[in-house]
Amino acid sequence: MKQLKELIEFLRENKIGEFDMERGDLKVRVKFAQEGAPASLASLAPFLAAAPATAPVPASLPAVQASTPAAPAPAAAPASVAQSEDASLHVVKSPIVGTFYESPSPGASAFVKIGDQVEQGQVLCIIEAMKLMNEIESDAAGEVVKRFVENGQPVEYGQPLFALKPR
Repeated sequence: MKQLKELIEFLRENKIGEFDMERGDLKVRVKFAQEGAPASLASLAPFLAAAPATAPVPASLPAVQASTPAAPAPAAAPASVAQSEDASLHVVKSPIVGTFYESPSPGASAFVKIGDQVEQGQVLCIIEAMKLMNEIESDAAGEVVKRFVENGQPVEYGQPLFALKPR
């Protein structure tokens, strides 16, 4: 519990809005309702390295969430519509940390564009990690409806790359 409190304090001090961690049977999700852009998760590396690989989780562990005054109800209605649309989408996430590239080489056309139909196993992009080019394949068939990252942008493990509308 002491480490959890330290983690929450660290997240607040660095204005990190959302954090997920999974180690063995321990799962921690912290989400703050606050304004401002969240800080990079790279600043959490020292804390994560020091965290134990497994730790007992109390059965009565309350949900960890700080709150600020809620937004007006009219603003919440469009968000719920967007969430219901997003719930039907399949999200392809980055399996590694690296740099996102939309095409096989500079000046070449992108592997996929918004509106393209893709098959399971089709290459969507490349992520460069330690000078190695890793082809990222679709794990589902469907239509590409959203790309979450820009060409040349660094990506984290588990970060959403594409949203697919499954067939």
